[in-house]
Amino acid sequence: MKISLIGATGFVGNAILNELLERNYEVNAIARNTDKLTIENENLHKNSIDIFNQNDLAEAVKGSDAVISAYNPGWTNPNIHEEYLKGAESIQNAVENSGVKKLIVIGGAGTLQIDGNYIVDGPDFPKEIYPAASAVKKYFVENLSRNQTLDWEFFSPAIEMNMFSEDQAKTGNYRLATDSPVFDKEGRSRHSVQDLAVAIVDEIENKKFNHQIFTAAY
Repeated sequence: MKISLIGATGFVGNAILNELLERNYEVNAIARNTDKLTIENENLHKNSIDIFNQNDLAEAVKGSDAVISAYNPGWTNPNIHEEYLKGAESIQNAVENSGVKKLIVIGGAGTLQIDGNYIVDGPDFPKEIYPAASAVKKYFVENLSRNQTLDWEFFSPAIEMNMFSEDQAKTGNYRLATDSPVFDKEGRSRHSVQDLAVAIVDEIENKKFNHQIFTAAY
């Protein structure tokens, strides 16, 4: 299978890239500057593209079996709310125009719900990441979730996602849910970015969550 991965140089995107290559997928890695990718692999094709250029992006992903978007304008970007919305819509439009049907978008935990309320709307949600998280929720609720053209899926990571120490980084173990967090016996929702990547690539193979939001945690 050929997978186009948008945001391949980012924290989440790079983990997904490594997992895809480890499983011998052909990967079309897309980022603004793929020179940041130092990995070399015969199944890896690097493609430096501005995701706001819908025509170039559509041409780049054409022929893929699926597109994974790990797009993030950058946590320090002062215009992250507006740029995320613009970028996510550009990616969605480009995938539609390319003829590819499957789009998996990596979102944020704020788009999960507890007791019917979005986490991002809660009074204790961290103010420093609210602009980005609220943009992700807005995009999902008002745009992607209403799309009838694509076979879309939206993944929300666990509430706590960290780069664990090397011996804990990748377990291959996780539990799945749809629109509410998965909590462990300690009442925490957590996983490593490497196990996020495992869950995403497993979903490409298992195809459980078409037209749904889903999440994974230990």
